[in-house]
Amino acid sequence: MYQDLKQLYWWPNMKANIATYVSKCLTCSKVKTEHQKPSCLLVQPEIPEWKWEKITMDFVTKLPKATNGYDTIWVIVDRLTKSAHFLPMRETDPIEKLMKLYMKEVVTRHGVPVSIISDRDGRFTSLFWKALNKALGTRLDMSTAYHPETDGQSERTIQTLEDMLRACVLDFRKNWDRHLPLVEFSYNNSYHTSIKAAPFEALYGRKCRSPVCWAEVGDAQLTGPAIIHETTEKIIQIKNKIQAARDRQ
Repeated sequence: MYQDLKQLYWWPNMKANIATYVSKCLTCSKVKTEHQKPSCLLVQPEIPEWKWEKITMDFVTKLPKATNGYDTIWVIVDRLTKSAHFLPMRETDPIEKLMKLYMKEVVTRHGVPVSIISDRDGRFTSLFWKALNKALGTRLDMSTAYHPETDGQSERTIQTLEDMLRACVLDFRKNWDRHLPLVEFSYNNSYHTSIKAAPFEALYGRKCRSPVCWAEVGDAQLTGPAIIHETTEKIIQIKNKIQAARDRQ
């Protein structure tokens, strides 16, 4: 925030004032998770050769319970295009149920990945998950939780998404699962510095067609059904959260 403001403004004790203001932000204090600094240099794995060949995944847990019982988001990201799927679930869901979700949302859309990078969550180290991926021919690479030396880029992407998702969930309260597809849409269509494009464009080779007012954060004069107004408001809200999470990282 200081870097942004100093381009336009100056006042005495500016940096201290901004630090105090940010520290009192209620949403930030609820969302922020301390990410341990890596103990050594980040190792960058080889760049994937094709889309959705090499993916990374993690769970955003301990979220406020949605009306239908969801309390966790399964985040699955393609390491090449940065495109992502956010899947609502319950922390108690059995691995067999997750497997069906994985087949439906990843395998049927993008094919079988060559490798999956994940942390050592119990679900990812279970015999069933290992056996299934061995049968599919997918290599499992484990990174130690909060030690992103194994794959700095994936960990950073996941951390940014986690901060953004937690902020959105806090904003949307018990209806957060209803708005999760909009969060996924907004993330996949927002410009990503590392790939110099939006994930959707990197994945499909063209920009996503959407209402003009969804592309830019700002005031939009819309005539039409109330659902369009509501959706536009939510998209603007989500885009602000995405930007805040990226700025922080």
